[in-house]
Amino acid sequence: MRNHVISRKNFTGKKIYLDTLGKSTVMRLLLCILLQLILELSSCTHLRVIPGSTLELPCLKPQADLTGASITWTFNGKDVKASGLATVKKDGSILSISPVTAANEGQYVCVMKENNWELINIYNITVVASIGYTVKVFEGSDVNLPCYFPSTSQVSNNALWFKETTTGKSKLNLEDDNNKKMQLLYPLDHDQRIVLRETVMEDSGLYHCELENGQKLSTVYLIVEVRPTPEPHSCENFTTPWEACLDEESRIGESILQESMTELSMKLYSYLKGLHPASNLLFSPISISGLLTHLLLGARDETRNSIERAVFVPHNFDCVHFHTKKLREKLGSSLQMASQIYYNPQLNISESFIDQSIQFYDAEPTKLLENTEENAKMINSWVANKTNNKITHLVDTVSSNAQLMLLNAVSFNGQWQVKFQVKEKKGNFIKLNGDIVKVPVLYHPKYKAAMIHVAELKAQVVRFPLTGDSSLYILLPRSRSASDLQQVEEMMTDTAVSQMIEHLKTTPLQQIDVTLPKIKLDVQPDMNVLLKKLGLSSLFEGANLCGLYSEEKIILDEARHRSFLALTEKGVEAGAVTSVSFSRSFPSFSALRPFILLLWSDGANVPLFVGRVTEP
Repeated sequence: MRNHVISRKNFTGKKIYLDTLGKSTVMRLLLCILLQLILELSSCTHLRVIPGSTLELPCLKPQADLTGASITWTFNGKDVKASGLATVKKDGSILSISPVTAANEGQYVCVMKENNWELINIYNITVVASIGYTVKVFEGSDVNLPCYFPSTSQVSNNALWFKETTTGKSKLNLEDDNNKKMQLLYPLDHDQRIVLRETVMEDSGLYHCELENGQKLSTVYLIVEVRPTPEPHSCENFTTPWEACLDEESRIGESILQESMTELSMKLYSYLKGLHPASNLLFSPISISGLLTHLLLGARDETRNSIERAVFVPHNFDCVHFHTKKLREKLGSSLQMASQIYYNPQLNISESFIDQSIQFYDAEPTKLLENTEENAKMINSWVANKTNNKITHLVDTVSSNAQLMLLNAVSFNGQWQVKFQVKEKKGNFIKLNGDIVKVPVLYHPKYKAAMIHVAELKAQVVRFPLTGDSSLYILLPRSRSASDLQQVEEMMTDTAVSQMIEHLKTTPLQQIDVTLPKIKLDVQPDMNVLLKKLGLSSLFEGANLCGLYSEEKIILDEARHRSFLALTEKGVEAGAVTSVSFSRSFPSFSALRPFILLLWSDGANVPLFVGRVTEP
């Protein structure tokens, strides 16, 4: 018998030689090789593909050369050719899918048969959402995984989060209050991002955010990397004072500040309405902007860039503090605004920062006391003094470890240019849920004001002139329904509001039968959450505030903002905004249902307070 040498390359790249063997031995060895092939090719391959991509699946690995075998492909147990979802190429050795759609999700099986053996290759294909994110983070850091409800949808339940594991999708437990590892940042908000704290390598992987019905909102691929050796903290090249404004006479800087204030006000309103969809709202954009620009005075490098983005001013806008000071002086007749920074006495605050704080913000940073109760008393006393006792309480306590606290207080007092009747009168206010409550009202049968219907906002708007070159704008939705209120709120962009203001300034006054509820709004939004929404999470983690303190990194412990507003017979007092309405053949305006209000400085062309009244 003639000796034979049989050579076949297996799928690991090795060659196996059969030399001078008997027939039975050769057959046994070939069977072992085939079994090895079967074991390799029967393993299940999992692939994740985005819609619109092209996918080619080989039945065997490229090195294989088994000509003459019959090849069949099935998709979810049925002949793939019948489905019309894929194309077979090269005598069945390649399955091509182009473009990939959601319909292509499932199991593809390739079966190759020849004589007495059979090879099987299985692919499980998952079509991931087209909205995808790749997030890289260093081990030990906190990270946010993004997910957002469509802006047009109502948020009645939180989204569900899952992580891919070797056995499938595992639901994340975000409802456990004791779960410090992961948390939903903004429950019942359009922003459904979660935070993973102190990430470890095992946190790497694919995360899904979905609705209860399985609709995918986002897919996030998280990569956790080994943290590099940290560089020692250094404020080298960052300790010089804030640069001088070289163009103080230019009107461009004033215009920039006006536009940034309007944009900030609408951005803050969008965040707050998402956090509080049905309650009263009130905040002062000029106060919050003043608080952040004061901190900007000491910010450097990326922290400076972050704060500039947060308050919507251009990068390296050197004149921001100069024009903020001019704005405060222009508003001084009706609005009193004060910023203050309290700091740990162990911090050696920069002299240049102290000097510039006094120069631009009329505020010398103040050392905290050793006693926490005395600190709270000191801060509340300062607030009462700066708001003419309209706000007398801002903090309950101050942590003994506090390093830095930012405060801003605003007080406004404007009189109606046309007085309302002094006579006591009551009306029925209809709330969002249909409940009716009897409330004291302000009434005038022939009030002279400007009133228009703003189609872009889907609201009736009235401008009430006030003393101090200011006006109260009240936006009344088409009905008391939550959907109509939300529709107006969605339309309230900075451009739409600015155009509305300009239109009403030139609209002739007319006699209107006006009814407004007497209200007192006293609201304290969570500034810590708002700062994070504005992209300033780094302030709480260790920001570059080398212009304020250069010896080591410091963190912001707390930021507070409280607004008060009252509508009385005399006018508008202190921090907030008011109402709108319409009806009857003789022009009338009855704001006895939910409305939005803007208190606006006509002289400075900036928003002073923004609010919403749902509970009078």
